[in-house]
Amino acid sequence: MKSDMTKGAIAPILIKFMLPLFIGNLFQQFYNMVDTLIVGRYVGTDALAAVGATGTIMFLILGFANGLATGFTVLTSQSYGAHDDRRLRHSIANAVILAVIVTLITTMVSVISMKSILRMMNTPDDIFDYAYSYIITISYGICASVFYNLGASILRAVGNSKVPLYFLIFSACLNVGLDFVCIVGFDLKTFGAALATVVSQGISAVLCFIYIYKKQRSMWPERSDWHLEARDTSHQLRVGVPMALQFAITASGTMIMQAAINLFGSTAVASFTAASKIQGLITQGMPSMGQTIAAYAGQNFGAGRYDRLKDGIKNSMIIMTVYSVVAAVLSLSLLEPAMHLFFDSAQDVAVHLPWAIPYIRFCAMCYIPLSAIFIFRNMMQGCGFGFLPMMGGVVELVSRAIMAVLSMKLMIYELASACDPAAWLTTGIFTFVAWLYVAPKIEKMFAGRQITSTENQMK
Repeated sequence: MKSDMTKGAIAPILIKFMLPLFIGNLFQQFYNMVDTLIVGRYVGTDALAAVGATGTIMFLILGFANGLATGFTVLTSQSYGAHDDRRLRHSIANAVILAVIVTLITTMVSVISMKSILRMMNTPDDIFDYAYSYIITISYGICASVFYNLGASILRAVGNSKVPLYFLIFSACLNVGLDFVCIVGFDLKTFGAALATVVSQGISAVLCFIYIYKKQRSMWPERSDWHLEARDTSHQLRVGVPMALQFAITASGTMIMQAAINLFGSTAVASFTAASKIQGLITQGMPSMGQTIAAYAGQNFGAGRYDRLKDGIKNSMIIMTVYSVVAAVLSLSLLEPAMHLFFDSAQDVAVHLPWAIPYIRFCAMCYIPLSAIFIFRNMMQGCGFGFLPMMGGVVELVSRAIMAVLSMKLMIYELASACDPAAWLTTGIFTFVAWLYVAPKIEKMFAGRQITSTENQMK
């Protein structure tokens, strides 16, 4: 099941491709949130705070590894758009080999440095053991996340966004079941929550590659493809490394923000965790459109369709502006009732609302810039431009760091809760300007291709 995104009406193509991604991302957020819900209700507020305190570290580790894996498949998307089957197959083999290397290195570094990272982030002593148990298990299971994302990205690169959704729904249901078994049944606490996540993602990864082998056999690499080739390795690293660094830089900013939140105690951390999970669920349209634009850009860049790249930007921004307004209304109206889900009946949710409300209010005002980041960044990355999107991550880091440091110096929680929206606003502007700089370069590249093609036809 493939989809050619180089022809036809653009808005319907984007929406049709995006919807399965959106549903899949909702399920992914859902089972991440279920971890939090079950931990909060059956283990306690300290454990809930511990899972929240490690969220930014998990984003750093998995974001870096998965950024590389996703970047590796940009070449797959471009090869598909160019109808180059041989290079498509080899790009997949090359990506798998590189992903194995990335996984081994990332796992080793994460396991060795984890306690130091938790200390550096001001993790409160009363939740430290819970936090370490959770994040070290996630670190040992990095391979599950990397290879699920790699398999799903390979399928999306050729326009198939539905099959990864089916596997993700299965994984989400499995994760919920394993949460109850590990946490409620065997009382494994935060270790059980992490174990359930790793196992369910690992099974999803296996299913993705079985599907590619069985159902998309023409894409499966032949024996001669299973080696690192200098040209493809260079291309994949040139796109993947900046994507990974962009994730890592962004995550570093969120870690600084989390360090500021941690200074206000475990109640603030638990409240912030619950609010961010609610927001994460509501705003999944933004990364879904980003994934859509990455595949769309890769195929149309490979096909030399600059006109469709420009129209893709316009159509996606209209769609996401409407979505952002709806998301803002939902996040503000659903916050208080949804907060009750995260705490047992003995907890007074009113104690947590003063910590949760400022964060949601500030963020809701900046959903449109957040959408712009995903659209412009993924458009550039899908066309093979990795440096400026990576610099967007630097802008995010600096913006969050300034707000977080001010918060820690002045001990004002509202400044810490404004870290995300400040980063989204500044980076949204930066990525828009970056696209204005990159777009003429892409147009010239396409003009050069057409001239070369015409000359070849005349010879």
